[in-house]
Amino acid sequence: MLSDTLYRVPRQRGLSMIQSRGPAHARELTSRRLVLDGGQSARFDEANEETVLVLQEGAGELAAGGKGWNVSRTGVFSERATALYLPAGAALSVTATSRMEAILISTPAPARGGAEPVLVGPEDVRVNVRGRDHYTREVHDLFVDDPYAARLMVGETFNPPGNWSSYPPHKHDGADGEPRLEEVYHFRIAPAHGFAHQSLYTAAGECVTHQVRDGDAVLLPYGYHPVSAPPGYRVYYLWALAGEQRHLVPYEDPQHRWIHDAANVEHVATSTAAARRAGL
Repeated sequence: MLSDTLYRVPRQRGLSMIQSRGPAHARELTSRRLVLDGGQSARFDEANEETVLVLQEGAGELAAGGKGWNVSRTGVFSERATALYLPAGAALSVTATSRMEAILISTPAPARGGAEPVLVGPEDVRVNVRGRDHYTREVHDLFVDDPYAARLMVGETFNPPGNWSSYPPHKHDGADGEPRLEEVYHFRIAPAHGFAHQSLYTAAGECVTHQVRDGDAVLLPYGYHPVSAPPGYRVYYLWALAGEQRHLVPYEDPQHRWIHDAANVEHVATSTAAARRAGL
């Protein structure tokens, strides 16, 4: 049911479950939050799952597969991401040097010979500007079409105040021939006392809208799922997908695809008017 897709788990020290796989829950994805104070440490090990850790804020040392990395991020709205890919069976050790918060997202994956942990730093993030006008947003690819992950696709989206994303509304549930994928969003809001709206709906009429707050997660098991940011508040969400293929082909709601044509018509009209003013 789309109504049972909002997860609001208070922050607490250590490694905490946010949402998990199982009957009446997710099919593919499990999410955890790691919160450490400076000097604290934690370990993580999943023998049959691959995992991506995305640093949200803070600093510390990550160690996995015989490698170590000193990492830091002042915040999701002020610095591009640092993220670590862990293949199935790779044990992770984390030691914080200042208060640290990270999200870990896992999915079942077979152990693969030669697969190693891989760190993506701010300089490696691929930035895409999507949409126009009030649905312009930035989409940052972390692990999407890389050669490292077997099943997970992970990135971040940034909505300016008042803007929409995942728009025109799209889905990944396979009902219209697109690859069947499950997705989860992890939200941050600036200022943190604000909110955003996450809608989920289907062509058959099932519909729910969540008011999401800083730290909330929403599971997107099926259906269209646009996001809107209210005026005055920036909205960020970490997104992750897994499913039958590692191939991202969103299916847009046919009722709202016309906005692309409207954008093209306006662009042609603007270009024609500019040419006339220039005497061309």
